[in-house]
Order: sequence, then C-alpha cells, then structure tokens
Amino acid sequence: MSHWHKCDAFAYHPPMTEHALVLAGQYGSPYTLKMRGVLRYRRIPFHWMLRNSRWDDLPEPPVPIIPVIAYRNDDGSYGDITVDSSPQIMRLETEFDGRALVPTDPALAFVDALIEDYGDEWVTKAMYHYRWAYEADIDKAGKLLPLSGNLRANSDQAQQAYDFITNRQITRRELVGSTELNTPLIESSYERLLDLLTELLTSDDFLLGDRPGRGDFGIFGQLTQLVRWDPTPTALASVRAPKVVNWVDRMDDLGWLPVDGDDGWQPLEDLPAATTKLLHEIGATYAPFMIANARALMSGADEVVCEIEGGTYRQGPFKYQAKCLQWLREDYAALSEADRERVDTVLAGTGCEVLVA
Repeated sequence: MSHWHKCDAFAYHPPMTEHALVLAGQYGSPYTLKMRGVLRYRRIPFHWMLRNSRWDDLPEPPVPIIPVIAYRNDDGSYGDITVDSSPQIMRLETEFDGRALVPTDPALAFVDALIEDYGDEWVTKAMYHYRWAYEADIDKAGKLLPLSGNLRANSDQAQQAYDFITNRQITRRELVGSTELNTPLIESSYERLLDLLTELLTSDDFLLGDRPGRGDFGIFGQLTQLVRWDPTPTALASVRAPKVVNWVDRMDDLGWLPVDGDDGWQPLEDLPAATTKLLHEIGATYAPFMIANARALMSGADEVVCEIEGGTYRQGPFKYQAKCLQWLREDYAALSEADRERVDTVLAGTGCEVLVA
C-alpha cells in the first residue's frame, strides 16, 4: 500500500517510556478507540490523553479532529502531530516492527484497505445517525460527551455544553446522510452488518482469518459506539448479535493475541465466506455512494443521488470521501498486473468493481 500519506488483569499493558507516543482523543469517538485498539494490538507503548481536557498540552494538529497521535523528539518535546486514522496506521506500520496489520500479500492488503474504508466512510453513517436521531441517544450523548473535556463541570456548564453539542450535531445530520428518507437504508445496512459478522464468528475470529487487519479495526471503531455506547443500536445488537458485542470487547485490547510472524491471514482466494458476503454488502452500499459522491463533486452538483438496495439515497457531496476513492484507485493502480487480476477476481460480481474501474 503506497500512500495513505486514511482492562482486566490478563490484558496486555505495554510499559510506558519517556518518549512514548501520545494518543489524544475521547471515549465517545469511534476513530479514537479504533487507534487505541491498534496500538494495544501492536503492543506499541503510548500515553493516553483526554483531548481538550486540562491535561491536554498538545500543539494544535493540522486539522482539528481526533484522534491525534503525537510523536516525541529525543529531548521529550513534541514532534510530529498527526491526524486521520488510516495514515496513522500506515505510519505505524513503517516505524514499528512486529504484529503488523497490513498483510504481506499486496492484493490481500488492498482488499483489507477497502474494508477499512467501508468502516470509516460508510458504517460511520449509522454511528452518527443513531446517536443524533433518537431522543435517548441524543440525551446520553449530550450529557456524557462533554465530560471527557471537563469532569468538574457544574450544572450550568453542563447544560450549556449539552445545548451546544446537541444543537450542533443534530443540525449536521443531513451532511452525513442521516435523513428521514435515508433512515431505512442506513439502519438496514447496520442490521446486515451485524448479521454478517455473526456469521463470520461461527468459523473465524477476524475478517481475514486468524489475525486482524485494517478492515477489522475500521469496523470495530464504529461498533464501539453502535454496540456498546449508544442506547438504540446497542439494544438492537444485544438481541440480534451478541457475538458481535463480545467481538468488540475483544478487539478493544488484543495485546494478548498470539501472532506468529506473517502467519494467520487467509490467502486472498480463500477468504472466509462471510467476508466475501461482506464485500457484496460493501458493493451494494458504500460503492454506489462513493461513485455518486465523486461524480457529484466533478459535475458541481449540490446533491449526491444513488440507488442503494432498491431505494434512493441522497445527501450533499463530501470532498474527503472523494479523496478516499482516489487513494483506493491509486493503490489499485500501484499493484502489479498479476495482483490486479487477483483483486478483480475476488471483487467480480460484488458490486465493488466500480471502485477500481
């Protein structure tokens, strides 16, 4: 992959060092918990910091988003300040050895990256939708999310924070596609994902076999909120997909998982059956949206319109997701001809072919 330039007593806890990485984020952030899970799995020492709390002494990142991973200089001062979970993962791959997330087979690594982007850019719609569309979820988020920054808030401060965050996030729902029109498409997609992961967990522990890849953590990050935090989707998951709830608990800290060199990933041509079905789900949801989004931006249209699962999906165009599609296509083009043919064979008939056409 060339660019992305996107506890209990038995859990593994790496020793803290003077110059450890700093991971700054918040508990209600799916991308923060995604990267915390990555660092724990890879056994990379890091300091956890609550972003925007009184302990947060980080310089401003290039973009005001979380999580932030800060690198330290030899003298202990802050060096590079990075954002965006996919590039963060790829940088960690180049700077820390062992327990890699990226398969050594470039074709398998491409499919894994595609699954990660589905988690980051499509499953996130369900996460945002459930949190800000239902009263119980809105109320919980409004009360709890601000506390990561200030646990000492008095009642007036808490009410002000509640009003600010709920008003801001609810008014942004339409930007990510959480509308009355799209609700059946978003919610049914979430339910199918729960069913597919439940099927996977009857035969395999992860999407690529016996060890996780980027795709597992991309989906895991969103599910930390959907099956463990927000009341409405959590209640659904506890009944419909208890195995998935347990899988999310496990993914949170996989430092204990035995990993032997580069073994554990299934060959691309022998992916778990449920993972192949997941590629069909990706081809039916994420893929048409990504293509329609790119076309809307190219044509200057003010609305993305596409057919998903027999319904019409609409939202405003989103520039970052067009970059994600461009990066996927660049990675596909960077594969050898033989590996592109292998990817084509796996994607044939899934609906994902349009992403690399």
